[in-house]
Amino acid sequence: MKPPKATSSTQKGAGATQPAVFSCVKRITKRSDFIQASHAKRLGVKGFLLQARNRNDDDQTIRVGFTCSKKVGNAVARNRAKRRLREITNLILISSAKKGWDYVLIGKKEVTASRDFIKLKNDLTYALQKIHK
Repeated sequence: MKPPKATSSTQKGAGATQPAVFSCVKRITKRSDFIQASHAKRLGVKGFLLQARNRNDDDQTIRVGFTCSKKVGNAVARNRAKRRLREITNLILISSAKKGWDYVLIGKKEVTASRDFIKLKNDLTYALQKIHK
């Protein structure tokens, strides 16, 4: 049995489409970066708490971190809340965030995982506008 031949749409090369990868947004993973963000600007909205700081360095990437304490619930609830926060940042941060800034989104108990997704997106857009005012 022969394998199927690649069509022009599946071949890699000049005509292939690029994957939807957000190269200008990186993850915050170090505890020290989370702590520095906690001492910067913050704004609470109904769905989450946003902390933001300008790094004031030459690196123009946007960095984002997510956290949910045990107050949010068990591991399943915390992971669900963080997945929802990750998704809204993938949709909103590219167009609304400022380069060279760190953002930390903190999930809220019983709200982040259950709030309507459109409202979460609107919360992030509103929070970014208020932080950068």
